[in-house]
Amino acid sequence: MMRYIKTLSLCLLFAVGVYAYARAEGIPTADSTARLKVLSYNLRFGELASLEELAAFIAAEDPDIVALQEVDCRTYRDRAPAQHGKDFATELAFRTGMIPAYGKTIPYAGGYYGIAILSKYPLAKVERIYLPKTVNGKEQRAVLVADVEYREGEYITFASTHLDYTHTDERQVQVEKLNGVLLNRPYPVIVAGDFNARPDAKEIGEGMAAWKTVSDLAPTVPASAPRNTIDYIFCYPKDRWDVGASTTHRVELSDHLPISAVVELKPSAHRPKKEK
Repeated sequence: MMRYIKTLSLCLLFAVGVYAYARAEGIPTADSTARLKVLSYNLRFGELASLEELAAFIAAEDPDIVALQEVDCRTYRDRAPAQHGKDFATELAFRTGMIPAYGKTIPYAGGYYGIAILSKYPLAKVERIYLPKTVNGKEQRAVLVADVEYREGEYITFASTHLDYTHTDERQVQVEKLNGVLLNRPYPVIVAGDFNARPDAKEIGEGMAAWKTVSDLAPTVPASAPRNTIDYIFCYPKDRWDVGASTTHRVELSDHLPISAVVELKPSAHRPKKEK
């Protein structure tokens, strides 16, 4: 009996020690707030920097999850000869040690052009959903959606998107589709990307009103002399998310400046588990 009690005591002490270590190191525990660093970056198809330079920047920022736009896969662009034949998402994932997902939006220059996600954590489900394209639009756009298991048995939904640049009416219907796709998810949601609209545009001010804006809204384009804010990070539902540091990074590896935010997901009394 004494041996059993000693064994049980040691197990309890070990569990308490592991819990204390996790809390001290900022590792999420089952009853703690989850902290995530989110990065969003329009890469301009690698015209202005090598994949090694882009990966080095991402790795140095050490994000938990990344939304990428203007991501090529095996293209042969005249304007980016150094990137010919390269699979951006796979190479950036390899160089950063992250897990990739890629969503084609259009075939282009012998390969594909689209959006991507990089994640430190497992991706339980990934889907590419096309956004509406009307007579006002220039080309097909999409949202890439992933359920991310940020700790054992617990999930968020993360989305990367890139809206059309040609017309506000086009972006308004695309934002309406985004809301239809994302607002009824069973998990808390983050969407990030290049919305090609300023904060006072209808598609942002009204279309994204249900979301909490967690990026800092500093100008992001053009990178050399930023004048307009068109890149964003949003979270839903508002009352589940707090925002810590948010940054617009002054690095000229693209025509956009990358943005990041540290967000905290508050515990919920009801945590839905992943459907089998």
